[in-house]
Amino acid sequence: MSKDIEGVIFNIQKFSLHDGPGIRTIVFFKGCNMSCLWCSNPESQEVAPQIMFNKNLCTKCGRCQSVCETSAIDMNSVYRIDKSKCIKCKRCVESCLNGALVLEGKKYSVEEIIKELKKDSVQYRRSNGGITLSGGEVLLQPDFAVELLKECKAYGWHTAIETAMYVNSEAVKKVMPYIDLAMIDIKSMNDEVHKRFTGVSNNIILKNIKLSDQLTKEIIIRIPVIEGFNADLQSIGEIAQFSKSLTNLKRIDLLPYHNYGENKYEAIGRDYLLGELKSPSEDKMERLKALVEIMGIPCTIGAQ
Repeated sequence: MSKDIEGVIFNIQKFSLHDGPGIRTIVFFKGCNMSCLWCSNPESQEVAPQIMFNKNLCTKCGRCQSVCETSAIDMNSVYRIDKSKCIKCKRCVESCLNGALVLEGKKYSVEEIIKELKKDSVQYRRSNGGITLSGGEVLLQPDFAVELLKECKAYGWHTAIETAMYVNSEAVKKVMPYIDLAMIDIKSMNDEVHKRFTGVSNNIILKNIKLSDQLTKEIIIRIPVIEGFNADLQSIGEIAQFSKSLTNLKRIDLLPYHNYGENKYEAIGRDYLLGELKSPSEDKMERLKALVEIMGIPCTIGAQ
């Protein structure tokens, strides 16, 4: 095990039932080079640790302001922190008695994470579960991911990854051979539409999915279904047609839009741009599912 390499992680979630087979622990990597308008984990996008502010827990006691040496605390601001002045010294977080200020993101060694994962190793064995690496984008920290996965495989744990694949192909080549199940997002086959809603082209993504099909054992394609973006038969059909060409495709998961992460945007000082958007109806989701199945691909609504 490498003693020196570290990764930036923003959450370790235990007892997950929807991110791969069996009971799993999800390790959330910080950092993403996409900017999907519907992202439910906006705190994952910035690589560096960042402070989140929950105004509902704040009593305006002023302790955070009194310990801040750069005058970055503004008690009248909705977000509370002037990011241009904040040096992330954590004094405000440590002084907050109510947990209104929380530092998201921390550097971990492989050894530290493995120690945490081993606590639930019995659950993995009994349920045929394991470890899922998620994000953010795992493949932006490929060296750390590889060292962590090597240790997971040494313990015999099933390994999975949730990724959008907008990365250098070398990262894919490094990481995917250690993955038993790859859950990969495809948002749209239309490059211009993809750019408008995610901020990036889909060309690299589609090439990397083809590459991953040669390197990993099993692939699930996940499609976030967003009204006004891809919630129509043509868009879903195009993704299904591409997915059908994958040798190791297990199924397609259709994930209806939700706004569960909306409150996080205010907590990191950002605006949520899809506030009025509704989830696709159950009837529409069933019609999209039927289309995928007609094309000969197993399909579910929601992650299984």
